[in-house]
Amino acid sequence: MFKVYSFALVVLVITACSDPNNQSRKVESYPVVTPLIIDTVFTQDYVADIHAIQNVEIRARIKGFIDKIHVDEGKAVQAGQLLFTISSQEFKLALLRAESQLKNAIADSKIAEVQVINTRTLVDQKIVSKSELDMAIAKLEAEQANIEVAQSAVASAQLHLSYASVRAPFNGMINRLPLKTGSLVDEGTLLTTISNYREIFAYFNLSEKQYLNILKTKTSNHENEVKLVLADGQFFPFKGKIETAESEIDKSTGNLAFRARFNNPELILRHGSSGKILLETKLTKAMIIPQKAVFEVQDNEYAYIVNDKNIIELRKLTISHRLSHFYVVETGLQPNDKIVFEGIQKLKEGDTIMPKQLSYKNVILQLSTLPK
Repeated sequence: MFKVYSFALVVLVITACSDPNNQSRKVESYPVVTPLIIDTVFTQDYVADIHAIQNVEIRARIKGFIDKIHVDEGKAVQAGQLLFTISSQEFKLALLRAESQLKNAIADSKIAEVQVINTRTLVDQKIVSKSELDMAIAKLEAEQANIEVAQSAVASAQLHLSYASVRAPFNGMINRLPLKTGSLVDEGTLLTTISNYREIFAYFNLSEKQYLNILKTKTSNHENEVKLVLADGQFFPFKGKIETAESEIDKSTGNLAFRARFNNPELILRHGSSGKILLETKLTKAMIIPQKAVFEVQDNEYAYIVNDKNIIELRKLTISHRLSHFYVVETGLQPNDKIVFEGIQKLKEGDTIMPKQLSYKNVILQLSTLPK
């Protein structure tokens, strides 16, 4: 009986010693990195509205029928080129009447001038009184005033007649023609629009913080250069330059509107196009860490830090910029902190690990295989 109990006690001791729960857990090795301090460039895109440098509505300035349309939609025109002819017979007649009235006024003025000369002679001979001369001079002045009125009427008739020929105000391209030959137009009726696409304006908005960051990093005129990404994701082949900004920040959005100018010699961009402005900001002594080492909890970013005793600590981070596979950390880290790079989903605060320092050369090799 004693041997049986002794044997059972030995088996119990051996089993207890072999239980994995009673053995100290093996400390696992995890790759860690330290923050990288570098000077870099941060590129951010902003939605842009594209406008032709000149985009003007062409409207009728007189009432009449369209006699002829001399251009077609989408065609290039030169400044001064005839675009539309509006019926002008009425205005030609008005000009003839005005010119006739001018001739009559000139003739009456000449008669009055002769009367003044004759009356002056009679006054000198004391045949008539000086009051007769004063009346003749007054009549001459009235006839001369009539000439001015008639000249004004002629100029007005010529101006209205010129409105019958609608010409291009500048070099550009004709857009849609909503009316056809024979259409009746009133003063102010839209005939078409004309756009100059040789240069374009791109309007975009920056927040107040982004605007201040740009001011801090601006070192030369090259900082004003921007790139444009087209709607199909392709880069526009010409760089633009920021020319101006609005004088006030929009109180409702907190944004400041900017305008960039681009050359458009190939006429790729059109009025009303859309795209994205790429704006580069220089970052000096930026602290960056791999995005892979960061995780999010309730809209906050965290990383696992390994302290001097190889124990995991949870650290809250403030991220200022996002680069390709990297974050720029504003607060939360020190330059010598060791950050767990891989396997963070297996860890929790308070765990003990064996840190394995990983060079950024190896980090970049790993991250280069990941999609951006």
